[in-house]
Amino acid sequence: MSHHTQRFVNLVNDAKANIKETDIDTIRRRMDAQENFMLIDVREESEYAAGHIPGAVHMGRGVIERDIEKHIEDTSTELVLYCGGGYRSALAAESLQKMGYTNVISMDGGFRGWREAGLPIIHDE
Repeated sequence: MSHHTQRFVNLVNDAKANIKETDIDTIRRRMDAQENFMLIDVREESEYAAGHIPGAVHMGRGVIERDIEKHIEDTSTELVLYCGGGYRSALAAESLQKMGYTNVISMDGGFRGWREAGLPIIHDE
């Protein structure tokens, strides 16, 4: 957290108090079991193209609130969001809940943790 400002960290912590979070191991196990949920990468397009979790769809943090209803009309669909480390996904999860999505989860650790765990990554190069 040292490279983030205190105000940003406070904002994220406030969001985390209002959302559900999960961890990388849980998502990996759920994917292996072929459980049904939508995995959404909320990082920037260039980050997604450089590498993302298999099966993830891209809806960047800057546009997810604008675009979510075009892709996911059913507000009860289970959505698992991830970003680089879990901050942007927490903010996005809180926003989607405010929009009426009732089954939103942020993956703590994000893509960085997934990569560090040596789990599969897709590259769009």
